[in-house]
Amino acid sequence: MNKTPRHRAREAALQALYFWEVGGTAPDEALDGVFAEHLPEATDAVRAFAEVLMRGAVAHHQEIDALIEKQASHWRLERLALMDKLILRLAVWELRHQPETPPAVIVNEALELARTFSADESVKFVNGVLDGIRRSLLVG
Repeated sequence: MNKTPRHRAREAALQALYFWEVGGTAPDEALDGVFAEHLPEATDAVRAFAEVLMRGAVAHHQEIDALIEKQASHWRLERLALMDKLILRLAVWELRHQPETPPAVIVNEALELARTFSADESVKFVNGVLDGIRRSLLVG
C-alpha cells in the first residue's frame, strides 16, 4: 500500500497513543518522539493531522470507550487487545469529529492500521465494531 500523508498521520497518532496509554507519556511528548524516531521527514500537514487525531482521541477517550464497549457487547474494554482499542479510539473520534472525511475512508484506514499493528483476527473485529458505531451515529 502506498501510504498517503493522512495514513502516515494516523500511524503516528496510533503510535503516540500507545506511548501515552502504556507509558503515561504526555500526548505532545509522545507524538514528538514518534516523529523524531519514525517520521523525521514528515510534513507540517502530516504532523498537524496527527496532532488533531491524538488530542481528540485523548480528550474524548472515556466517551469513545463507552461507545466501543456498547458496540462490542460481548467484550469488556479491559479484555480488548490494546492496539485494537487504540485503533478503535482513533477511528471513532474521527467518525464523530471529522465529518469532511467519508466514513468509509475512516473505516478502511482503521482496517489498514489493524492489518499493520494488530493480529489477523483483529481486522474483522475492528470492522464489526466500527460498522456498528458508524450506523449508530447515522441514526443518532
